[in-house]
Amino acid sequence: MEHKVLVVEDERGINDAIAIYLRNQGYQVYQAFNGAEGLDIVLNNDIHLAIVDIMMPVMDGMEMTLKIRENYDFPIIFLSAKSEDIDKISGLNIGADDYMTKPFKSIELIARVGSHIRRYEQILRLKGSKEEVSQDIIEIGGISLNKTSKEVSVDGKYIKMTPKEFSILELLMSYPNRVFSSEEIYERIWKEEAINTETIMVHIRKLREKIEIDPKRPKYLKVVWGLGYKIEKR
Repeated sequence: MEHKVLVVEDERGINDAIAIYLRNQGYQVYQAFNGAEGLDIVLNNDIHLAIVDIMMPVMDGMEMTLKIRENYDFPIIFLSAKSEDIDKISGLNIGADDYMTKPFKSIELIARVGSHIRRYEQILRLKGSKEEVSQDIIEIGGISLNKTSKEVSVDGKYIKMTPKEFSILELLMSYPNRVFSSEEIYERIWKEEAINTETIMVHIRKLREKIEIDPKRPKYLKVVWGLGYKIEKR
């Protein structure tokens, strides 16, 4: 994967030098000479890291970073000719991940760029795996249904279910508060025309016995008389 690095620096000599260092390391480099140009590049490209000077015309690095942090979380390394701690603290407080004072050594900049990109990719992978897991799990009240492991728990206690019971519950929980007729449930689960739907009534009764504290006064699996069944989500 070719990582995309944005360099925002109004001094062309420094900007070009950083770009050369980065390209020599295999990075794809975008160059901007003020914060407004840099922000436009961010909005139109998939940037993995930005190196941003603080003092620039049109829009400075502080303002640019504040705007970036409204929607993006890629690493930002600040550059500044100032060495005062207050300037460093201000930059880190508004969303920068690192800070380098000019003049700096190219080898140190490259090392920090590589370190931040690796850390950012780890965060993205972790976030992606969590999102995949969350998409596999449906939770309504105390009921948790895992579509991958085919497991159901109620208030933390795992409940044994037949494949058909699981499929019916998954269907209803996937569309909370939507009413499904017996015919629709049958045709979706059994994959055939619904001629006799009495089996749905039996499965619903068994499901209630498994997921409800009081099956006669159900909290989740409700009958909508004359229409069908639904999982109620409050």
